[in-house]
Amino acid sequence: MQASQPDLSIRQGGTAHAQITRTRWVQLVLGLIAMMSISSPQYVWALFTSDLTKMLGATLAEVQVAFAILIIVQTFLAPCQGLLIDRFGPKMLLTTGAILTGLSWVFASQVHSLWGLYITYGFLGGLGTGIIYIGVIGLMVQWFPDRRGFAVGMVAAGYGFGAALTTFAISDSIKAVGASATLMNFGWGIGIVGVLAVLGMRRPRQQELPVLAEKMAGAVSRRATAPRLAHRDFTPQEMLKEPIFWLMFAMMTMMSTSGLMVISEIGAFAKDIGVANTLVFGMAALPLALTLDRITNGLTRPLFGWISDHIGRENTMFIAFGLEGIAMSIWLATANDPLLFALLSGVVFFGWGEIFSLFPATLTDIFGTKDATTNYGFLYIAQGVGSILGGPLAALMHQMTHSWTAVFVVVIIMNFVPALLAIFALKPMRLAFPARDAQRTSSSPLQDQRPAL
Repeated sequence: MQASQPDLSIRQGGTAHAQITRTRWVQLVLGLIAMMSISSPQYVWALFTSDLTKMLGATLAEVQVAFAILIIVQTFLAPCQGLLIDRFGPKMLLTTGAILTGLSWVFASQVHSLWGLYITYGFLGGLGTGIIYIGVIGLMVQWFPDRRGFAVGMVAAGYGFGAALTTFAISDSIKAVGASATLMNFGWGIGIVGVLAVLGMRRPRQQELPVLAEKMAGAVSRRATAPRLAHRDFTPQEMLKEPIFWLMFAMMTMMSTSGLMVISEIGAFAKDIGVANTLVFGMAALPLALTLDRITNGLTRPLFGWISDHIGRENTMFIAFGLEGIAMSIWLATANDPLLFALLSGVVFFGWGEIFSLFPATLTDIFGTKDATTNYGFLYIAQGVGSILGGPLAALMHQMTHSWTAVFVVVIIMNFVPALLAIFALKPMRLAFPARDAQRTSSSPLQDQRPAL
């Protein structure tokens, strides 16, 4: 006896839902691997600096320029990288990014001058890692409209956690065979792993979009405080004209500055207050703090992303940003205690790392998925601005004031201000934004009004 047509349609629909569900989780795993493959250039850089200064006959400050170039290229070229991915598709661009990341180390292993290091490790590395980072984030917000915070947080955690798998191996390799051979060997390794991961990645196909939209609708119906679907897709040009984007840019700049100040200055701060080498549980306080920081900086990204999927983005921002401000205040007041120095540094990063899940998720909630990669590329420039404010300018402030208190007071304020802005500015602006935009564009029939995921 043949099944009735409605029963057959239900089974086929269920099969399609199950297939798309499996596909998007595979995309998440591949994105996680890709992000882990590109994390070493940023997070293990400090292991190479000593050998590189000797190899190149340069000062530490001169060698550190390569790292600055890496971060600047990675962040300030993000809109261009995102635009190329949105226009030409992720597979070709992500593959190029993985190849450039690997080759940046391979070529850096052969350099004999500072400019060679700047071009290879700095420029090529920043270009490659930037393409992967922006591209993977852009794909996750499209595949997981109902769990954007969690999905973006997971792949962002891969970028934070990935170097944990290579740190000790790279450290041992440098001691055994030197920096050049290590860069060569691991360059091929991270390049091959990255290419294999991104070759399986793609954006959702047109026939898969209705199923993803259903998942988003189901999430909204189940959770009253869940983030809402963007009412239409915005081009980058449209987005850049919106005050709500610049509010988010200012908030992300302040949060980036606070965290990057700690990342860049924690070593000097620990030495100045005399706790860097004090033993805590058999470990020196500074290495213990750095280990805890890496763990909490990774854990916070999917955790607060998941929380934001349930209680709303702005409410989560208020909690997380405020947590970092409180932890940093207590940290400054009790920093002379080695145990509290190590433990509270972990809490500080637990309140910071989630910016890399909350901001891209919020941006896509507001401006849609069609140009999500390019749009986030523009917002990600805030990380580059933060690297300048939190790195050299924070060091200059300390040099001028001869005090860490002034530096900490500024960045503590930069935690509490975005926390308050999230509730009292961003939230009401976002809630009013669809109606205001609809009223403004109602007389523009050529405007792209396609609902977004």
